[in-house]
Amino acid sequence: MFRRFFQTSTSILIAINVVVSLLAFGNRDLFAMLMLQVGAVQQGEWHRVLTSGFVHGDEMHLLFNMLTLFFFGPVLEDRRMLGRNNFLIVYFVSLIFGSLYALYLNWGNPYYAAVGASGAISGVMVGISIFAPFLMILIFGIIPMPAIIYAVLFIGYSAFAMGNPNTTIGHEAHLAGAVAGLVTVVLMRPDAAITLPGRIMDAVRNRRR
Repeated sequence: MFRRFFQTSTSILIAINVVVSLLAFGNRDLFAMLMLQVGAVQQGEWHRVLTSGFVHGDEMHLLFNMLTLFFFGPVLEDRRMLGRNNFLIVYFVSLIFGSLYALYLNWGNPYYAAVGASGAISGVMVGISIFAPFLMILIFGIIPMPAIIYAVLFIGYSAFAMGNPNTTIGHEAHLAGAVAGLVTVVLMRPDAAITLPGRIMDAVRNRRR
């Protein structure tokens, strides 16, 4: 199982996130250089739209995001769903659109700053929920939950947390990343989106028997 995991793009993304975040935890100058900050972007530092997705606010923020990516990523990049290349497209489209939406909402505040891969991960979660809405995952290795429920709760919490001004976590990016991921997956695999309502109804009917 783990040998197969280390051959995935997900494992590479997790490794990059962990290494960059740990380096930034110990180097505040690096953290400041990579994070999404409106004022810096207004001065032409557009690389932050991408680099902010590989830096995290603290150890728990990093752990939660990487644990989520660990569960969802390998499934979505399986060739029976999106395949590696399309998975990476969904990941980076969701990350970039999440960052751009955060910039749009906060363009009038040059001091606004945010970090985190949650925009990309929101897109991945929505994607896997389209293909396998009732895929059971284990939260923290012990709590079973259907993928679609976990995705809804994660995104719902993000929407609620957008109102907290005392955080560097890019909650705005979660919503935009989810929408971008949804649109990208539907464009890539419209068949999965078309059959989703029927598969959900079939699952509900089967549980009632």
